[in-house]
Amino acid sequence: MADLKNFLSQSDVAALKAYVQGPSSQARADSTVLLHCTHSNLKNTSFFELRLDRHMTILSVKEKLKSHTGTAVGAMLLQLKDLNGTVVATLADDNTVLGFYSPQDGFTLHIVDMDPNSSSADGWLEDVSKVKKYEISEEDYNQRENTYRKFKEQKLREDPTWTLQKEIAKRSGKEVKESIADPEHQAEVAQGIAVGNRCEV
Repeated sequence: MADLKNFLSQSDVAALKAYVQGPSSQARADSTVLLHCTHSNLKNTSFFELRLDRHMTILSVKEKLKSHTGTAVGAMLLQLKDLNGTVVATLADDNTVLGFYSPQDGFTLHIVDMDPNSSSADGWLEDVSKVKKYEISEEDYNQRENTYRKFKEQKLREDPTWTLQKEIAKRSGKEVKESIADPEHQAEVAQGIAVGNRCEV
């Protein structure tokens, strides 16, 4: 494949990028930057295009990110990565404004969770197999009142053809079409049709 640098100048590339991305449908302030966010403990989760103001302090950014990731503000170490994923700055001073680090749209804020006891450590927020689920034995479930199983049994005693679809239709005031079980239904009509016949729509 030919090298595009031989065909396109830097200004052509910028113009092409602006054309492809198009104008944003949402108005935003000149100080707003759209940053992606990743987390050291959340391998399957990332947040795209978080709107942050360049005038926000790093502490304010951390407080906003806490609501997305659950990591405590004091346990966050923020790294700013460029479009290639290279760390360009570590945002260590909480009193510095975000704009000091010159973030651009599409850059990534990577959160390093410094808390070894974090709720997100070891995949606890992503791996549902680690969560103990409540299980009930068949005997215990059968002893309970007001279960769907008991409701269904009662309805089937009242009407052996009862189905949940019929119940929903009855409660919503709609008519239920009975399914046709007869294999010879419309057999006479079918005999008058031959393969290759045309139809009028």
